[in-house]
Amino acid sequence: MHKIYGSATEALDGLLFDGMTIAAGGFGLCGIPELLIAAIRDAGVKDLTIASNNAGVDDFGLGLLLQTRQVRKMISSYVGENAEFMRQYLSGELELEFNPQGTLAERMRAGGAGIPGFYTRTGVGTVIAEGKDHKEFDGETYILERGIVADLAIVKAWKADDTGNAVFRKTARNFNPPAATCGRVCVMEVEEIVPRGSLDPDCIHLPGIYVHRLIQGEHEKRIEQRTVRKA
Repeated sequence: MHKIYGSATEALDGLLFDGMTIAAGGFGLCGIPELLIAAIRDAGVKDLTIASNNAGVDDFGLGLLLQTRQVRKMISSYVGENAEFMRQYLSGELELEFNPQGTLAERMRAGGAGIPGFYTRTGVGTVIAEGKDHKEFDGETYILERGIVADLAIVKAWKADDTGNAVFRKTARNFNPPAATCGRVCVMEVEEIVPRGSLDPDCIHLPGIYVHRLIQGEHEKRIEQRTVRKA
């Protein structure tokens, strides 16, 4: 199967529709699929549900989709760096499903592995547990969390070959592998497409079987918060 496309817009052609669920990789602004996010904004699809650790910042990353009011619901762990997110949530314009960070990662991993749900102690006794099934195992209470299966996964890798075998660079790996696996279709942007066979099989973080479409592009790579020492 030919997986390489010329642009983010081309790679998303025929995949987007109003009301869809999208799983997005990244953590803060690290390892986010910025080109695909911009293409989704330009496509104008709306009423989106997005599963992502956070929502970028006001003018970058998933924050772009909040600015244009294309997101109906966020499934997230941390949203503290986005003032527009906070404004929409507090005013009732945006639905939010809070998840502990590890729970969100496991929900994506479970969805990608064909596991419909799992029990965890995280969140027991908090608002996270409200309305969820509770069970006891070995004298401890656990709550049921559902696996996430998204209509589309958008992720960003460092290198990939033409089949989609991918390597993520350091902390940019974050949520990208589990997000990629839980999408019915996965579109991945990379910094470099390398010849097939040039990647060490033992160093591949995401097998190409999970990747359906692939683009190479230039990335801005913003820093969310820069902290430096005084000279």
